[in-house]
Amino acid sequence: MGRIRRIIEGCEWEKIGDLNADDVEGFILEYQEEVDLSNRTYNHYLQAIDSFGNWLAHPKRRIVQSNPFAGIPRRNSEVDIRHARRALTPKEFASLLKAARGSEILVQCYDGETRARIYTLSYMTGLRKGEVASLTKGSFKLRGKQPTVTVQAGDSKHRRKDVLPLHPQLVAELKVWLKDLAKDDSLFPLLAKRKAYKMVQKDLELAGIPYRTDEGVADFHAVGRHTHITELLRNGASLAEAKELARHTDVRMTMKYTHIGLEDQAEALAGLPAPWQEYGRNCAVSREQNTSLGDTTCHEAGVGQNNGSPGKTGASGVVCQQDSADAESAKGWRRRELNP
Repeated sequence: MGRIRRIIEGCEWEKIGDLNADDVEGFILEYQEEVDLSNRTYNHYLQAIDSFGNWLAHPKRRIVQSNPFAGIPRRNSEVDIRHARRALTPKEFASLLKAARGSEILVQCYDGETRARIYTLSYMTGLRKGEVASLTKGSFKLRGKQPTVTVQAGDSKHRRKDVLPLHPQLVAELKVWLKDLAKDDSLFPLLAKRKAYKMVQKDLELAGIPYRTDEGVADFHAVGRHTHITELLRNGASLAEAKELARHTDVRMTMKYTHIGLEDQAEALAGLPAPWQEYGRNCAVSREQNTSLGDTTCHEAGVGQNNGSPGKTGASGVVCQQDSADAESAKGWRRRELNP
């Protein structure tokens, strides 16, 4: 019953009509990130709430018509892939910020502008929710050649002090955000106790962006950290650089945060040089500078005269012919090999 109670309290349900699967998955994903639940324990939470749903829908009771928690996917307890999450595209993230800033409602006690700032900071730094919640004005060093943000060891997931560079445009924003704060004032008070996934759910809804797709859910961790790492690699960062910025100890973990879709693959493939284009260029040069090349003449098969000297055929029917001296030398070599 303890797990069921924790889910109900975490989802902040007040009546039977509030029960839904999205809240459950969002809460457990966030809770798993905060306390580092294993996939096995994650599944135990889902099993508990699923049993509660079956109890509510039992024919003898019929408190609900059907189990509202049926179908929430379990995690593979044999591997370390703990979340089915998806990164936002730049367009989706911009729409999320616009929706939040245009909202006149409070979500988890934060107005729209504050929610937009929380999303922006998480995306531009890759910090986790608990790390963002720990930041004070004193966490930032905005002057000097390289502005930085520091996450203290007690607030970092891997329990070590982290110093990260800041994006120049974020520095300009932070100067406004921090202007009226004292050194020890929290940038986002009480964020550690708020349900950040509920903020994201509401603002994605306002933006017309699905919270869940076949690729996974777009909760707070996905919108910020997953999108941050994915966009680093999309925009030219090496895998080693992304690993350091993400503060991962193993590059394989960084890869799990990287969401490269079919469009990304197609764009990368479009940059692959076509070999026949290179052949065509070289042979065009050969035809124009035939007299200066001397030893080798490249021409298209079937074009010009072939004197019977040995040659090699390449891509697109291109034949590279050796001069007659080379041909005679090759014949002599073959005769010596045949008659030792």
